[in-house]
Amino acid sequence: MRDSGLSGKVALVTGAAGGIGAAVVRRLVEEGARVVATDVEAEPLQALADTLGAAAVPACLDVRSTAEVDALVAWVEREIGPIDLLANVAGVLSHEPVTSLSDAEWERVFDINAAGVFRLSRALARVMQPRRRGAIVTVSSNAAGIPRHAMAAYAASKAAATMFTRCLGLELAPHGIRCNIVAPGSTLTPMQTGMWADGNGAARVIAGSPETFKAGIPLAKLATPEDVADAVLFLLSERAGHITMADLYVDGGATMRG
Repeated sequence: MRDSGLSGKVALVTGAAGGIGAAVVRRLVEEGARVVATDVEAEPLQALADTLGAAAVPACLDVRSTAEVDALVAWVEREIGPIDLLANVAGVLSHEPVTSLSDAEWERVFDINAAGVFRLSRALARVMQPRRRGAIVTVSSNAAGIPRHAMAAYAASKAAATMFTRCLGLELAPHGIRCNIVAPGSTLTPMQTGMWADGNGAARVIAGSPETFKAGIPLAKLATPEDVADAVLFLLSERAGHITMADLYVDGGATMRG
């Protein structure tokens, strides 16, 4: 089997304290990468780093702050080494109908889900471009490609992050830098289970919701964080060396698109 090419690479992962982010960090460490794991949640971030040892360096980061983003990238480049890989995983959910959606909530969701991706990706593009190497993967959502009831802010912010990443990929392709998107569907994370009213939440998600025009999941199961992380690692790896601007749906067929 062709080597992934991830061993020895320096990788930056946002949202590393969450289910998908933590799974991405673990997979990268397993592949021999040196990972800077970032999140706003310091305690779970440190706990993750403690389980992984020296290969995972924890760093608190608020992706809403350009100053914090730029300072962290400069520190990593100076103290750890040139950053080869970026996984944009940080994100928040919003579940409000448009008629009750406040300006503040709309701005909060976009500031993290879309502008956060912009800030990190811009900072990494600036250092990757002169080196003419690197790979960026943004974890978006299948909600970016299909309307969802009471999720306008979330879906719109993920759609913005998706198209931004594809445009960035177009700009960076001549410099040998690949930019791709992984779009998960319903995944067994605290973000998902936090929406469930009882122990039948998984069954309801799998079955779908005709009253809110939401299709079920043809594979009849929820994704695990590892399912999504494996897709992220593939697109970061040299096995995806001729793939850029792709939008890979990892949703068990729920949106019936790739």
